[in-house]
Amino acid sequence: MKKIFYGENENQFGELRLPDYEGPHPVAIVIHGGFWREPFRLDNMTQVAEDLTANGIATWNIEYRRVGQEGGAWPGTLTDAADASDYLTTLANTYPLDLNRVITIGHSAGGHLALWLAARHYLPENSELHTTYHPLAISGAISLAGVSDLERMYDVHQFREKALSAEPNNPTAELLQSTPEEQPIRYHDASPIELLPLDVPQVLIHGALDINVPIGISDHYYREAQEAGDFVKYVGLPEAEHFMLTDTTTAAWKVVREEVETLISNL
Repeated sequence: MKKIFYGENENQFGELRLPDYEGPHPVAIVIHGGFWREPFRLDNMTQVAEDLTANGIATWNIEYRRVGQEGGAWPGTLTDAADASDYLTTLANTYPLDLNRVITIGHSAGGHLALWLAARHYLPENSELHTTYHPLAISGAISLAGVSDLERMYDVHQFREKALSAEPNNPTAELLQSTPEEQPIRYHDASPIELLPLDVPQVLIHGALDINVPIGISDHYYREAQEAGDFVKYVGLPEAEHFMLTDTTTAAWKVVREEVETLISNL
C-alpha cells in the first residue's frame, strides 16, 4: 500500500494498492461514508480495498475534507473527490493502471460520491463544482446503500427530527450548508439523481434492513435512472443492514464483490 497525496491538505490523499502481478490493472476508486463528517475516515474501507486488490483490481482508497474540517462541506468535500479521481491520470504515469477500466465504489455518503463522480461530466461550466473540462472518464459506478438523492435524504432527516422532537441533525444540510429551498442549485449540482442520465453503467446494492439510509432512496433512483435510459442494476439484499455491505466476512460482501467483478469484466 502506498499513501499518496493528491493535494496539499492533510486530508487530500489516497491509498493505492496494486495486485501482485503485472498490469495494467483495472482500478476501483474506493470511497468511504460517514455522512461526509469529520470522525469517519478512509480506514472504514480498508477491508474493501484489500479484498478487491487481492482479487486483481487496483484500488485507490481516497480521503477528502469533511464536514467539521476547514475546507470541508460545500464545495470542498465534492471537489476533493473530483481531484482525487482525476489524480489517477498522474498515477498512471508511474503505476500500471488501466484508465479505460476505472470504476467507483462507495458506501453510504461514499455511494453518493461514487455516483456523483460518474455524473460530473454533465455539470454546467458555471457550477462551483466544475473543476475541469476533461474529468477522468468513469467506466462504471457502484453505490452501496448510497445517498443518491440529496433532497430526499434531507427530507428524511427533517421528518425524523419533527417526529421525534429531536435536536437538529441533518447531514445533507451540513454538507451543502443550506436547505433545498435556500440553495436549489447546490442540491441540483451535487445530487446524482438530478444529473441523470449519467450514460455510465451503474449498480445499486442496498440492504432491506438499513436504518441509516432508507432502501427507498435507491429504489426511487433506480426507477428514475431506468426511465432516463441508463443501464442500471438494482440488487436488494433482504437480510443485510447498512454496514454488512462493507464487512468482507459477510454474505452481503460476497454479493458486492461478484457485482464488482461482473461490472469490470463487461468493460
